[in-house]
Amino acid sequence: MRILLVEDTHDVGEAICKRFEATGHAVDWETNGRDAAEIIDFTEYALIILDVMLPGMDGFEILKHIRKSGNAVPVLVLTARSEIDDRVGALDLGADDYLVKPFDFRELEARARVLMRRRTGGEATNLIKCGDIAVDRAARSVHVGKREVQLKRRELTLLEVLVARPGRVFSKDELLDQIFGFDEAANANAIELYIGRLRKKLEGARARIVTVRGLGYQLVSDDAP
Repeated sequence: MRILLVEDTHDVGEAICKRFEATGHAVDWETNGRDAAEIIDFTEYALIILDVMLPGMDGFEILKHIRKSGNAVPVLVLTARSEIDDRVGALDLGADDYLVKPFDFRELEARARVLMRRRTGGEATNLIKCGDIAVDRAARSVHVGKREVQLKRRELTLLEVLVARPGRVFSKDELLDQIFGFDEAANANAIELYIGRLRKKLEGARARIVTVRGLGYQLVSDDAP
């Protein structure tokens, strides 16, 4: 999934980027609040991880901007402020969750998974299925029936997007936005390449990636009525 990180502390930002990119997410990292607010206006994200103390525009102002525009993207606020008023204030402004610094990166990843689950359909667990394809978002593993399928990180992210919303048609541009960040050069041919690889690795599954001519791709279960 595509994540926006707004954090001006470089060692923290670098560590967060590495953690999420290692599990296949595309991460755009901004250190200036005003620049981040402008990007949010024209880019769709699965999650925004937002620090409070920022140059240009603080996290609370960014949060107000996001919700005032009607954007329902999940927002996880990072704050060095442990006072209850600050935490309550963030939630009242529209934050979905918060973490107080310093935090354990495992907890950050777990909270992010919960918020992205809500974004993609509200599943109560990290296990999502279509036909006999099962994706475990916590373990970053894929099974077709009892057979484990080895996928590279971008293949896994692409499959996760499709499995989370079976039947929905995703355009190539939407899929590009979900698996590549601003700094990564890619075009529609890359999506065709990854789709082709996924189809080969998922052969025999009771779900298929279908090409919808002129529109994009969808995952369809053979078990559907």
